Amino acid sequence: MPSLRFDIAILLTVAAFGYVAPATTVSAATIGVVAPKTGPYALLGMQVFEGARAAAQVTGDRLVEIDETCNETGGVDAAKTLADAKASIAIGFLCVETLASALPALADSKIAAITISVRSRILMEDALRNGWPLFRMAPSETAEADQIAAVIVDRWKAEPIALVDDGTIYGRELVSAVRQKLEPIGIAPVFTDTLRPGQEQQIALIRRLQKAGATHILVGADRNDVAVIARDAERENIPLTILGGDVMKAANRPVALRDGTLAVTLPPYRTLQTAANAATSLESRQIEPEGNTLPAYAATQLASQTAASAGNDWEKLLSSLKTGTFQTAIGQIRFDAAHELADNPYRLLEWRGREFFTPVSATE
Repeated sequence: MPSLRFDIAILLTVAAFGYVAPATTVSAATIGVVAPKTGPYALLGMQVFEGARAAAQVTGDRLVEIDETCNETGGVDAAKTLADAKASIAIGFLCVETLASALPALADSKIAAITISVRSRILMEDALRNGWPLFRMAPSETAEADQIAAVIVDRWKAEPIALVDDGTIYGRELVSAVRQKLEPIGIAPVFTDTLRPGQEQQIALIRRLQKAGATHILVGADRNDVAVIARDAERENIPLTILGGDVMKAANRPVALRDGTLAVTLPPYRTLQTAANAATSLESRQIEPEGNTLPAYAATQLASQTAASAGNDWEKLLSSLKTGTFQTAIGQIRFDAAHELADNPYRLLEWRGREFFTPVSATE
């Protein structure tokens, strides 16, 4: 009665680890999904689980769901659970504490980890130095500044630009990183300043920008401060092309963002052609394809493709991750020699109406 023993094994796995996608073939891979189920990050974790489940329904792989507690003990426990379940690869990992403590044990158990969230440069350096099998689907710490600098070089090289930050760690470091990339190639701002965040108006800043002759401005500040600048420039009839960073993906309030405002950010994945089928599948189950949902769906697809090509061969699995090109719901994914995304995921987008879209043309 081999089929009965197989069914009992599946039921026992469900009881021990949570949801298991229905296996459609005997070669189905066992993929770990590590994300918070409780605590302040439970909503983000639920998006990961929902995306992974939807993908596994298609790929036929088995999922081992593990609650990520975001502490060192939880990382060690997660690694043990993955090893006991004989997982070959695990996705998710929203917390650096979990990864840092889990990676040595995952390496010993020959289980690859794909994080869709953690961006720590130091952790990746440790992983490479120690031979830990960590691959990052999340952007690196420098990716945002790299893409902003590339946009300025490509589009604004001949324009009088201003660099303004809000004095926060994020805003100051982002603008400083961009400036360090621009100055060696001869692009210097005509105006720099630090604004006071959270103000109801920024007319004084707008007038200083006009006096300096700046027509294009990078603002390292949150979305509402950028919206206030754009509104006041329009009211003062001062032409100003405004570019913000990834924090521009926030609520459109209390001040609505003006059409034409630019942002370098991650694209709304649900609008991608590659995500159409996944988004439709999720929506049919009353699941919004937002946040971590589609990245987790894509990570599960990537894990499935990797496992299918490698079987039980650990060296082949690592080689596949290092050199493979994977077609996923959020587009093509491949990793570079540092286990980072080979292609910068940030894109230049333009606000129109109620959403960010790809700009119509490459000129302002």
